[in-house]
Amino acid sequence: MRLTTKGRYAVTAMLDLAFHSQINPVTLTDIAARQTISLSYLEQLFARLRRAGMVKGVRGPGGGYQLNRKTSDINIAEIIAAVDEQIDATKCGGEANCQKHQACLTHDLWMGLSDQIRTYLKGITLAELLEKHHVQEVAKRQDREAQQVIEIHRHTELAHNLNDLF
Repeated sequence: MRLTTKGRYAVTAMLDLAFHSQINPVTLTDIAARQTISLSYLEQLFARLRRAGMVKGVRGPGGGYQLNRKTSDINIAEIIAAVDEQIDATKCGGEANCQKHQACLTHDLWMGLSDQIRTYLKGITLAELLEKHHVQEVAKRQDREAQQVIEIHRHTELAHNLNDLF
């Protein structure tokens, strides 16, 4: 099975959002800085996550994104599916047409693996990941490392907004 960056980044961004949006909305710029993910790529992912009802946008000063559901109600497989990523170890996409429009010799083996992976990821919620000590430590380290970049961006935004007023 090959999970592309789309699925990996979506899960990473959602976990970052879950960790940081408990009090205030989180901007995609902040997530991009902490996770070193392109802002434009995050915008594409969050458009899909918003359509799937997992996140909601908050407009205005102090705006950004928040989870639209409890962390205990969002599982990892669901996040991956929301960005149109497939959890599939088969070569045929589960269509059983891998060899001359018929199932190959190992089709059932790879379908079984796909089912196991899907079941595993469905059984893990954002809440469970947030409880892990290692996840909390990594999130705190990323905060420290990205804080300078985030502050520079906020000051730049503020300067642009002030220039627009005058």
